[in-house]
Amino acid sequence: MTAQAAVDGNGALENKIKAKAAELGFAKCGIKTALTPPHHREYNEWLAEGMNADMGYLLRQEPKRADPNKVMHRAKSMVVVALNYYTEAGEKAADNGVVARYARFDDYHDSMWARLEGLLCFIASEQPGVSGKAYCDTGPITERDFAMRAGLGWIGKHTNLINRNLGNWFFLGELLLDIELQSDQPESIHCGTCTRCIPACPTGAIVAPYKLDARRCISYLTIELKGSIPTELRPLMGNRIYGCDDCLDACPWNKFAVKSSDMAVQQKADLSSPDLCELLMLDDQAFNARFANSPIKRTKRRGLLRNVCVALGNVGEKSAVPYLLHACNDHEPLIREHAEWAIEQINHRAESN
Repeated sequence: MTAQAAVDGNGALENKIKAKAAELGFAKCGIKTALTPPHHREYNEWLAEGMNADMGYLLRQEPKRADPNKVMHRAKSMVVVALNYYTEAGEKAADNGVVARYARFDDYHDSMWARLEGLLCFIASEQPGVSGKAYCDTGPITERDFAMRAGLGWIGKHTNLINRNLGNWFFLGELLLDIELQSDQPESIHCGTCTRCIPACPTGAIVAPYKLDARRCISYLTIELKGSIPTELRPLMGNRIYGCDDCLDACPWNKFAVKSSDMAVQQKADLSSPDLCELLMLDDQAFNARFANSPIKRTKRRGLLRNVCVALGNVGEKSAVPYLLHACNDHEPLIREHAEWAIEQINHRAESN
């Protein structure tokens, strides 16, 4: 059988792929044809409204997101996998920082890439001549649409994928393949009348069911945004310094989530509730050393310390002012600006009490 031929009707290869995916540690695996995602029209409308904020790459990648064949020539099928990363929330100190759960351990891309490549090698051993490409939140793949079509879950009103057995806590990865595979049945939506995730958003970024305005999203503001955080949104961010889980936490389907036993997602103690003043003292070398293998390196030092300043402005006491004064002399203008704002907020609270 050639790489371009369809597999037989018994689903033998598909079953082997799913068994191998489970062996590699993936919690779920589904298969779908590589066609235009069904919600692409809504995605284009979302872009037209500017809700992608300054993430211009999403606009540039739109033609590829509409057609997987522009991502990989002669793409016929997509294997979609989910990796469970659920961990206990842990104790939170009101005056410490909050980091999204997925960022409290080593960069998930490394673990996902290794497993995806392992799965691709396995498929190649079973189907000589196959060509494929692996993706994990790194390319122009509308992965939640494909994951829903492949039966891994449904897109909730917070725009994230929900699975009956995993809740909200899992990573997605994809393999584009140039062979035809039997598709799995898509998952249906099981949100019902529930809207808990919408009011749970601190900044009101979920402007309607299934519609997120990235310009207000704390995950965008603390990770993707490169410049200043809008002053009107800073007080709403609380002590969140990297990402936000509030809409995910609110979902009742999380009652079925099972703690991951995967060693790749074992939580780092120093990121469950990090000391804000300690983080503010990190120089370039210390930041690079501490976050070398962490998703947090994505923000770079200036982005993280900008976020730390905002958090201190919201929850910090007078004891944080010396640290912020130190930050006012930082070589990064972005840090200096937000440190000055934080001092003003702390002083205003002190005067009001």
